[in-house]
Amino acid sequence: MEEKSTIFIFLDDEVAPVARLTSPVNFELDTRKLVDGKHTLKIVSKDPSGKEGLRIIPFEVRNGPAIDIEGIRENAIVDGVLPLMINAYGKGDAKNFMIRGSETPQSIPSWVWIMIIGIAGWALYYLVAYLSI
Repeated sequence: MEEKSTIFIFLDDEVAPVARLTSPVNFELDTRKLVDGKHTLKIVSKDPSGKEGLRIIPFEVRNGPAIDIEGIRENAIVDGVLPLMINAYGKGDAKNFMIRGSETPQSIPSWVWIMIIGIAGWALYYLVAYLSI
């Protein structure tokens, strides 16, 4: 009989493994039991001869409602009064999609206004040039 590698799965800085399995394995990590934020999944594999392999995977859990904000960016230097637009929305579940509040309204970007003014100016130039003929 062939000996198989043993896989230990650790979450964050826990000393005790979340699971101890024999390879190959399918494992489901339920992120609903984790708090929102940054986490680390550490997988240690030990082959039958005793050699160990290590893989560390950082990930971020965001099960709670998503929060979008317009009007300020991270690490911004600001002063005065800031108009902010804040939207928070949940994902619903697999059976129901929440339409209300699932999209964040945003202001029109400045490059769109520049394009509109440029195209309007170009059209006006050709209209005046055509009428003068």
